[in-house]
Amino acid sequence: MFARPIPRLLGRSWARSSFHSTASFWASKRVVHKFKLADIGEGITECEVIKWSVKPLQVIQAFEPLCEVQSDKASVEITSPFEGVVKELLVQEGEVAKVGAGLCLIEVDEETKEGEEVGKEASTPAVEIAPPSVEEPTLKKRGVHPLDPKYVPEPGQARKEDVFAAPSVRHLARQNGVDLGLLVPGSGKAGRIEKRDVEAYLARSTTTEQTTPLAVADQQEDVVVELGRTRYGMWKAMVKSLEIPHFGYSTTLDVTELHNLLPIFNNHIPPHFLPSTSGTQPPPVNPSALYPAPSPPRVTESHQYTRLTYLPILLKTLSKAMIEWPLLRSSITPGTNDPTAKPTLTIRPSADISIALSTPSGLYTPTLQSVNTHSIYSLTSQLKHLSYLGRQTPCGLTPKEMPKRGGTVTVSNVGAIGAGEFASPVLVPGGGVAIVAIGRAKWVWDVDRGDGKGERRLKVGISWSADHRVVEGAELAAFVECWRGYVEVPQRLIAEGV
Repeated sequence: MFARPIPRLLGRSWARSSFHSTASFWASKRVVHKFKLADIGEGITECEVIKWSVKPLQVIQAFEPLCEVQSDKASVEITSPFEGVVKELLVQEGEVAKVGAGLCLIEVDEETKEGEEVGKEASTPAVEIAPPSVEEPTLKKRGVHPLDPKYVPEPGQARKEDVFAAPSVRHLARQNGVDLGLLVPGSGKAGRIEKRDVEAYLARSTTTEQTTPLAVADQQEDVVVELGRTRYGMWKAMVKSLEIPHFGYSTTLDVTELHNLLPIFNNHIPPHFLPSTSGTQPPPVNPSALYPAPSPPRVTESHQYTRLTYLPILLKTLSKAMIEWPLLRSSITPGTNDPTAKPTLTIRPSADISIALSTPSGLYTPTLQSVNTHSIYSLTSQLKHLSYLGRQTPCGLTPKEMPKRGGTVTVSNVGAIGAGEFASPVLVPGGGVAIVAIGRAKWVWDVDRGDGKGERRLKVGISWSADHRVVEGAELAAFVECWRGYVEVPQRLIAEGV
């Protein structure tokens, strides 16, 4: 008579510890797992714990947020791989954890068959567990939505663990002193708090207790400021750069021809790179009347633009020169501890170029992969997207944009910020074999042109630093002249099929 009910009962966790079949006896065992910080991105060795989303003795489900960590490159939300109870936090907020070190202890239930061992511990005897009681859900009156003008927040209406928000939203709230518990439920899916919820709250708020920068006139004493994660990463990189013997080379490039081509390029931007509000008119005759013509999908908003600058053209011409010079497509592999082992160079088949990007969070160097295979329009779109990610708070750049295998040449467009024409860029270990700083373009009178009468030309200063351990001075000078051949005669791009 129990033949039919037993299989149904065995589907419940409490029943499996109370009944047994002829095959084996099931037991429930509570095991404490140490959750370790995994490598969240290539090249990351440590992370700072910014915020814990759980506390000790809290029940957590699989894939629920555990904590938010900040590396030298990006902010990442880490989720739990287990379902269980958080026993202990091994790293506190503001402390730094090494990759592979424990973050917290989580106690989980593990079911084992009789005679099996979990780890090195002996199996504990089965304990009969009462079936869970079924509680009647309590219906709650739905509150006014946070975006409703009539919404008045009530202090302490949500616990910290009940708040669901992305790391960038939490960072924005912390910067403005906003308690996310006041914004529950959010306007996102399943009550998730979005950025617009925080902004709407700030717009409604009449409080003046906001964090404001200390005025210089009011400062009477020295203030000690701790370096942030990104700036400290720059500190360490610059110290390591002293190990590299630099060779510098500066000159100017004539970009007058590029200047003349820009209006033509801007008038023929492919429609899928343009914003939907740009007002482009469809062709009077449908090119797809006979057969569908190729129509690339429209890029996302962060990739869209309405005009080009000199930078993507300079990057494209630089990639052409790099293809002709394998040395500038190489990366250095240092020798091992074996004194007889020599360093090696790895020549890449494509031109990978890193871009120095100044962001509110600090200096980053995302990488454009295979620049030689992209069009000028595609490079402009990628630069626009990288700039968008860099402006996010916290920085939106991820290991996808900043791989461990970065560019072999780095470009710093310092001319976009100030009026400087030349600089002394610094090459860091792992940053390739050379770096170039591009200054601001300037109209000058070139007396060597116009049959001795002179001619007005647009020129830009460039400053190179190369790793003198592998790049000779003559080689760098010859490479720059190869680059000049493409920059000052851009018609070559057409002849070579771009």
